[in-house]
Amino acid sequence: MKDMYLGIDTSNYTTSLALLDESGALIANLKAPLPVKGGEVGLRQSDAVFAHIKNFPGLFSEIKPYLLDGVLRAVGVSLRPRNVDGSYMPVFTVGDMLAKGISTFCDAALYEFSHQCGHIMSAIYSSGALKLLCGDKFASFHISGGTTELVRTNFVKGKGFDCELVGGTMDLNAGQIIDRVGVFMGLGFPCGVEIEKLALKNTKQIPKKKISASGTSVNLSGLENMAKKLYSDTKDAALTSAFVLDYISRALIAMSDAYIEKYGDTDFVFAGGVMSNTIIKEALEARFKSHFAKPELSRDNAVGIAYLTYLTYNNK
Repeated sequence: MKDMYLGIDTSNYTTSLALLDESGALIANLKAPLPVKGGEVGLRQSDAVFAHIKNFPGLFSEIKPYLLDGVLRAVGVSLRPRNVDGSYMPVFTVGDMLAKGISTFCDAALYEFSHQCGHIMSAIYSSGALKLLCGDKFASFHISGGTTELVRTNFVKGKGFDCELVGGTMDLNAGQIIDRVGVFMGLGFPCGVEIEKLALKNTKQIPKKKISASGTSVNLSGLENMAKKLYSDTKDAALTSAFVLDYISRALIAMSDAYIEKYGDTDFVFAGGVMSNTIIKEALEARFKSHFAKPELSRDNAVGIAYLTYLTYNNK
């Protein structure tokens, strides 16, 4: 029977399970979104915790047939948002509790990582950039509804990632703005996919507003106000969407240029749900040595956690 490695992630948006085999190949990638009421831009932690509890029975019914074909050697889970002391969100306690129970019942090793490290590994795994696990420090962006951070990253064998926060937003997150502007225009939450579709239809000249940046840090709150004003003035959802994505692209470029100026040229890993956007991706790929997850692995998932578990168990 094959050795298997299970990853669990319970973010504020999605309940996720992923299963890898003894070669590190992906066997199953299962996800269930958390329900958000129309007109709202997120969930309270208590509601998200309850939604995860409701999602897990169905997900384990789906993954059970795969587990019957092998021996579960290790379970990995996202324990906290980031690799820093005090990083905590109640949603991650659901996955942690479940992982500990499975580990005990199956006599499997248990490893705990951060949600952010799972995203970074998902991008490296799905882009085929495994060389980054063997070399010098590289730059990683984690861009989502809850995070806009630039971290200096290196892989430590048998442990996972060391991440040093070196930049990011000083106020709102990129994904947060996309969702707020989208809901303001009447789109359903989460709004990223619809914002991209609208932006691709735009044929008008995009207003170029100055990026509010200081080194590797940016202010993004002004973008929300400018985008809402643009839509109120024009009622043009396509132009407004293109404006938002263009501004975020230029902000990430400014942060990346500042990183290179400080630390030297390097590879950039772009992780998180916002990085599934093709418009932003094209802008960054044209400037930097870039690695992106496939769209389904940019959004919240447990594949990166599962691969970190596989590497740690086998001390690779």
